[in-house]
Parts: sequence; C-alpha cells; structure tokens
Amino acid sequence: MLKRKENKNGGLSKYTNIQLSALVILRVLIGWHFLYEGITKLVNPYWSAAGYLSESKWILSGLFRSILTSQTALKIVDFLNIWGLIAIGIALIAGCMTRTASISAIVLLFLYYMCNPPFIGYEYTTPAEGAYLIVNKNLIEMFALFVLTLFPTGKIIGLDRLISRKKRPE
Repeated sequence: MLKRKENKNGGLSKYTNIQLSALVILRVLIGWHFLYEGITKLVNPYWSAAGYLSESKWILSGLFRSILTSQTALKIVDFLNIWGLIAIGIALIAGCMTRTASISAIVLLFLYYMCNPPFIGYEYTTPAEGAYLIVNKNLIEMFALFVLTLFPTGKIIGLDRLISRKKRPE
C-alpha cells in the first residue's frame, strides 16, 4: 500500500492550491444548496414531503406511498428531511465531518432520485426544472459528493483540520 507523507493540506501534497481550492469551493456550494433547501422547508409552515412522495413511480414507490398512509410516519419523514438537509449543509460548509456529511447527502439524494427518477414515460404533476433523461441534478450532485468523499477537504479548510490536529500526538 502506498503511503504519503501528510502535509499541511491533510496529505494532499500532489495537488495544486487551485485544485484544492476548487474542491473546497465545491463542498461549500453543495453545503449551501443543502442548507438553503432545509431552511426554506423549515420556514414554510405548509411544506411537506407528501406531494413529492405521492408522485413516486419507480421501484420503491410502494414504500414511499406507504409513508403517506400514516400521519406520524409523514411527520417523521418531514422532520428528518428538513433537519437532515440543514445538518448536512452546515457540516459541509463548516468542513466538519465532511466524509460523513457527504455520504449522508448521497443517501438522501439517492432516495430523492429513487422516488422520482427522470425516465422516459414518467410524467409528474409538479413542474420539473427541465427535460431530463436519466441524468438530473440529484444524480450529478450525488457524484460530486462521491468525489468529495475521496478528498479530505475539511482538513484543508474546515473544522476537520482542527479536529485532526487535536487527535494527533504532539
């Protein structure tokens, strides 16, 4: 196994500052998107995942629609959706537990994708942002987050840098 000597950038000595900065900026932008989505849902007293879940048409549509049969289950999903988006957004922006936040975001986006995939023949009553075929913003953002899990950007700029310093013996 190849070992690299860790440097001030968390062991990413092979990359230029512009490359590392681009990864950090990507992390912050995705974090902002998640935080904003969570806050807009939080401040809207009429928001619920019910409309999105009722539109489900693919493999897990039975599961997603079964959530609608229980007010308690729907409230739990709404709560987890809102606070999951907010927590993931804050963690990505702050560079805190970036790998965990990125993986959590991938799982959430995967559920969104599975609920309402952009496939031929699937039409939804809620307006889409554009005409997509298989690849939509959820899939693109999932892959960008996968890339971020491969690079410890929180150790470059973020709270992960401070946490990793405290864990290392001086």
